[in-house]
Amino acid sequence: MKVINRLRRAGLAAGMAVVLAGGAAACSTAAGAPAISRAPAAVTAGGRPGDGARPGSGGAVASYAAAVRAVLPSVVLVRTADGLGSGVVLDRSGNIVTNAHVAGQGTALQVQRAGDDAPRPAHLVGSYPGGDLAVIRAGDPAGLTPARFGDSSKARAGDVVLAVGNPLGLSGSVTEGIVSATGRAVIEPATASATAAALPDAIQTSAPINPGNSGGALVTTSGQVIGIPTLAAASPQGGAQAQGIGFAIPSNLARDIAGQIISTGHVTNTHRAALGARIATASGPDGTPNGAAVVAVSPGGPAERAGLRAGDIIRRLGPAPTPDAGSLLQALAAADPGQRAEVTITRAGQAQTVTVTLGTLPAG
Repeated sequence: MKVINRLRRAGLAAGMAVVLAGGAAACSTAAGAPAISRAPAAVTAGGRPGDGARPGSGGAVASYAAAVRAVLPSVVLVRTADGLGSGVVLDRSGNIVTNAHVAGQGTALQVQRAGDDAPRPAHLVGSYPGGDLAVIRAGDPAGLTPARFGDSSKARAGDVVLAVGNPLGLSGSVTEGIVSATGRAVIEPATASATAAALPDAIQTSAPINPGNSGGALVTTSGQVIGIPTLAAASPQGGAQAQGIGFAIPSNLARDIAGQIISTGHVTNTHRAALGARIATASGPDGTPNGAAVVAVSPGGPAERAGLRAGDIIRRLGPAPTPDAGSLLQALAAADPGQRAEVTITRAGQAQTVTVTLGTLPAG
């Protein structure tokens, strides 16, 4: 069965680039899959006990079965015309949060719980490709159990977490790992089939994230959803998936964006910083990247108010170097709207620094 393991080159904000070293990230959406497995995959043991973990001898965790039982009814398989992914039930109206790259254009959507005999139709409520989030709604919400969400801001490196989803279409599969880091700024540049996306404040995890896991649940050992698994890192050498490096959108952000989509059909506040300029990668005489070039500034926007203009080459945003447009996007993903940032530019061959008060990125 052929599986699409779509690769996107991913980067991290300044100070974190060592993690991916300019490598790629794999969006975990499966294009085809074996028949749905009624029984969830076995849960591995290890880590520290939580409310949903049963201690074994010597303090080791013997089972996370209670946590898995709590979350499985809230995680669905999402089937589209292009492939398979996962989703997390938000409410009893049948609203389900997933990744925008899973929902795609929202055609021929179906959702299916582990143990259901057949899928049920669904439709797209709204999508936010810039943050790789979408909401779909099941036509029949009967039996769909809203997930119990935790406060993702309380996640700490070393916390044991479970990734629950449908890798390769294997319904209700569970993998285990830890929170490796928090606060990552991860960028998914545009591809032929997807727009560029930024994951600010992402949770890095060692729990395996495989094709089909995208849009599922990153869960604490007490069964609370704290993230939406989205990307698995890939090695810069050959593009093979790097083991133990995956990223999840924090649940606090996912719920906020999903709530906006449910209320209005679109995103009204992205919570992401913006410069207010159209940017492209400048090329040096040898064709290599040579900075982030300002192509145009938005009238009345932060860049124009700070005195930036078309033709300027941005070298740094705050402490972060910007050798190309992607690195500037990374730096903005790590910043906050309203933040004052020193921007180092080259204009007519002369270096200078201006102070910009960053705005809020529009959703469209």
